[in-house]
Parts: sequence; structure tokens; C-alpha cells
Amino acid sequence: MARKDRDMPDAVNTPASFSTVDEQTKIQGMRAGQPAPAVDARTALARLTSGQTLTPAERQALGMSPAPAGATGPLGATGPTGTPTGTPTGTPTGTPTGTPTGTPTGTPVGRKVVSTYEDPETGDIYSVYDDGSQELITKGTKARDAAFEEKRIAEEKRRQGQSAYDLLYSEFAQYGLQALVEPLKRLITSGASPAEFTIELRKSPAYQARFAANADRIKKGLKAISEAEYLELEDQYQNVMRNYGLPESYYTRGDMGAQPGFNQFIANDVSALELEDRIATAQKRVLNANPEVLQAIKDFYGDSITNGDILAYTLNPTKGLEDIKRKVTAAEIGGAAIQSGLRTGMARAEELGAAGITKQQAQQGFGTIAGGLERGSQLASIYGENPYTQTTAEKEVFGLAGQTEAAKERKKLTSLEKATFGGQSGVTSGALARDRAGAY
Repeated sequence: MARKDRDMPDAVNTPASFSTVDEQTKIQGMRAGQPAPAVDARTALARLTSGQTLTPAERQALGMSPAPAGATGPLGATGPTGTPTGTPTGTPTGTPTGTPTGTPTGTPVGRKVVSTYEDPETGDIYSVYDDGSQELITKGTKARDAAFEEKRIAEEKRRQGQSAYDLLYSEFAQYGLQALVEPLKRLITSGASPAEFTIELRKSPAYQARFAANADRIKKGLKAISEAEYLELEDQYQNVMRNYGLPESYYTRGDMGAQPGFNQFIANDVSALELEDRIATAQKRVLNANPEVLQAIKDFYGDSITNGDILAYTLNPTKGLEDIKRKVTAAEIGGAAIQSGLRTGMARAEELGAAGITKQQAQQGFGTIAGGLERGSQLASIYGENPYTQTTAEKEVFGLAGQTEAAKERKKLTSLEKATFGGQSGVTSGALARDRAGAY
């Protein structure tokens, strides 16, 4: 036994012993109040991946569990520390009892780290060992970061949607159209695209009621106009009517700024210029004309018609501009007849208007007819000729159908009068002359 002890190498000269002495030195230094050197995590990780055994401090630097309970000194060392002296004698007696409890911690002896792995979804970092097992080194934050970013984007989208709604509401409110936007608030604040908003807006009952003329335009083969064009036309209509002093009832707007009369104008493709022409025609040629013209239009188109009714009639958007002018011209011709002490019917007045007779020509022509009609009628009665009537004179004076025959009748009466009295006839060409038809 003594020989074996002498033959064994001195324990303090082995590498393990050097490691033990170094560790003992560290421990003694710590007990003496000297701080332990700082552990570099990168150095510890390099040692771990190379398969070296880590100290408890290095394991803690990497977020790993410390060495198994009860172990002292470098990892894997057992038993008392320091340099053993003397030779143990005797034989241990007794049998260990009880069952070990707890879970061993630390890196099992003989297992080597071959790589590290990062989970692309969570960002967790694992050590991968040569036996295929893995151990979590660092907990990742990708899931938490993704949830935070998703929440941030949703909040930003909500704020942008609210901002868009506030802007639209403000713009529509300027035209009294905020009621169109309110039902679509949820759609707008959810971040709907402009195209989606436009489609849903035009489907809403409030929108269809406000811009009703577009549906009528489409039925008539006209294209729908944009909301901006629609509102601009309404403003133009209103300005024209206000400038001409029309009653407010013609241009006062109701709910959401709508005006039924304006819808009719737009549905019938009436421009602001055409509307102004209609108003000018009604006021300048009818309402502001002489009373005979007003009397004629009432005779032709109703005894109970008032000035307001006449204006409303001329502004009726279902009637074309030419139709309105035709009726006004007929009334002016009828008024010219009244001024000359004559009368004419609506059909004859419209016929004369269709032939191109103007108000001035009608005044001159009826004046000429009135100057010779009475005498011509008397001569026809005296000589037993066909009656010489206003209608006969109108044919010659205004150049209507039957003009030649009417002229012959007048000339015959003139000749008979001259032959009887040997003087100037009361129905001379001078009496019935006019620029348009030439001399009688």
C-alpha cells in the first residue's frame, strides 16, 4: 500500500489539481473581500459552443441555471476542496437510505453544444446539443412586438378614418348636406376607400332624394351630372332668379338645400343661360309690356291667369324655350290687334307668329287693316260682293295663304267705287299698304 502511494504521481502536479488550486485561490480572494472578476457573456457563449464546461458565473451570464446543488469548485469537481493529506483508513459501513429528490440542473457531463437556433416567429434563442436536445437561452419578443405593432396600426387607421369623416362632414355641411354623411360614419372611420364610400353614398335614400334629377336624366337618355355640377347649377338658377326680382318662393331651398323646381330644370337639361332667357322673355315681353299684351295672353291662355301664373308658365321646364317664345309672340300680336281696335284669335295669332310676324310688324299691319276694313266691308255689301273681312285683309297684308285672291277682291271693290263716284277709293293701296306685303 505504501509502495503504491510512493509510485503515484504527486496530486498537486496534475492539471486537475492546478484547476482546483486556481479555484481555491479565487474563493480565498473572495473571502478576503476581493471582488470576483466580471464574466463576459460572449466569452462564456464561445466556451459553451466549443464544448467546454462553464463555471456557475458563466452559466448565469448566459441565463442558464447554476451548477447542481451541493457541487463546489469547478463544474464536475466533487469532494472537499484543497490538497488532501494523509491516507484514508477503514471501510465505510452502513447502507444509504432514501430516494434522491429534485431535478438535476446544469449541463449533463458529456453533452456538447453544436449550434444555436432562433425561432423566426417568437425570436427565442436556443442552444442545440449534439444529442439533438435544445435549451432556451434567451426569451424572444417578436410576438409581443407584432401585437404592439398591430394595435398601433389599428389605432392609426381609426384616427385617419375619424379625420376623414370630420373633413367630409365639414365640407358637406357647407351645402346643408351633412345628413348624407352621418349614416356612413362607421364606413368612413373604418378606413373604407374613396371608391367604396362613393358607391355606398349614392345608394343611400338621402342621396337619391337630394339628387333626384339624375335618375330622371338617365331615363331621358341624358347622362347624370356630378354632385359638384348639380350644386353649381342650383346656385346659378338661384342667382338668376334673385337678380330678376322673382319671388323667393321660386328659389327658396328646403331640406338639404333641395328645390323641386331646380330638380325639374336639371332633369330637362335647362342651362342657367336658358333659364335667364325665359325669365327675360316673361318679364320684358309680357309682364312689363302694354296691357293689351297681358289681355291677349289671358284671352288666349285663360281668363284667371295672374302675372305670377304667367311667369310660372313661361318658366315651366317641361316646355321648350321656342314654345314659350311662340306663346309670348302670339300674345304680342293679339295685343297689337287690340291696340288697333281689332280682335284676333289664338290660332290666328300663333299662325302669324309662325309666319315670322313680329310685334312691330303686327302693330303696323293691324293699323293698316283697321284703316280700310270698314270701308271695304261697306263696298262689298253695296255691290253684292263677297264679304270683305279682317281675315281677308290679313291674308294680303301679312302675306298669308290666299294673299293673291284677297288682293283681287280689294282691287275689285276699289274699281267699283271709282266707277261709281269717279274719285279716290276708301280702300286704296295707300290705306292698306305695308312694307312686308307691298302696296295694295
